[in-house]
Amino acid sequence: MMKRLSKIISAVLLAASTLSAGTAFAEVTAGAPEAELQQWSFAGIFGKYDPAQLQRGFQVFQEVCSSCHSANLLSFRMLSKAGGPEYSEEQVKALAATYTIIDLEVEEGERSGIPADSWPNPFARPLDAQDANNGVVPPDFSVLAKARNVPQKFPNWIGNYFTAYQEGGADYIYNLLVGYHEEAPDGVELGDGQYYNDYFPGNKLAMAPPLYDEAVDYEGTAPETTEQYAKDISAFMMWVAEPDMTARKELGFRVILFLILLAGMMYLVKRRLWSNIDH
Repeated sequence: MMKRLSKIISAVLLAASTLSAGTAFAEVTAGAPEAELQQWSFAGIFGKYDPAQLQRGFQVFQEVCSSCHSANLLSFRMLSKAGGPEYSEEQVKALAATYTIIDLEVEEGERSGIPADSWPNPFARPLDAQDANNGVVPPDFSVLAKARNVPQKFPNWIGNYFTAYQEGGADYIYNLLVGYHEEAPDGVELGDGQYYNDYFPGNKLAMAPPLYDEAVDYEGTAPETTEQYAKDISAFMMWVAEPDMTARKELGFRVILFLILLAGMMYLVKRRLWSNIDH
């Protein structure tokens, strides 16, 4: 329990720091191209995650992103959860068993993974992560899609209150992944190990472009392009950050429906009680 609480606290602190960076994004990159908002299956009041897309996004995460980024709040068994990637329990058990988990309570100090385990961190220490990534610790993926956002100009953001727009994190991640330039614009100097990106705060990013065409071999008919990879991993990160979104939307709809019915009943009761009283 304490271990889980510690992970949640760490994720909240990471979200707070990343959210402050997201505010800088709106200010520092004001002259950047306007972010391209995507069509997501989970958008809107009745939106739901697409299991096939989440499976593709998990494949991108597993084969490309997980070599640098952690996902401390993601456990293997979540991958079989309804409304998520919906792998079978047998598939999850087989996947977990392919990973080695550090466990000081066993004699050897490590063991094969089980579905209850959290996704293993690619680095044993933050210092190791810095040494491998130009002095920068790659952010944890657990809540990154909820900590980022795409700034919108007035009056476009007003409509978000009516459309229940909450895909800003996924839109930001998508645009970031496709927003790299091979060369920096005139007048911009990049340091060693830096890359120019239209949508990152300050435009100078220490992460090299992680995606390119045919980087991941999909099983199916989805195109193997940078744009498709970016959209799939963005959707997967949104699910990791909020795996119970569908249940929350369903509960919210039931509550609103109940309140509407309750308001109607209270109106009728009021009419009944005051119908014979002069006023």
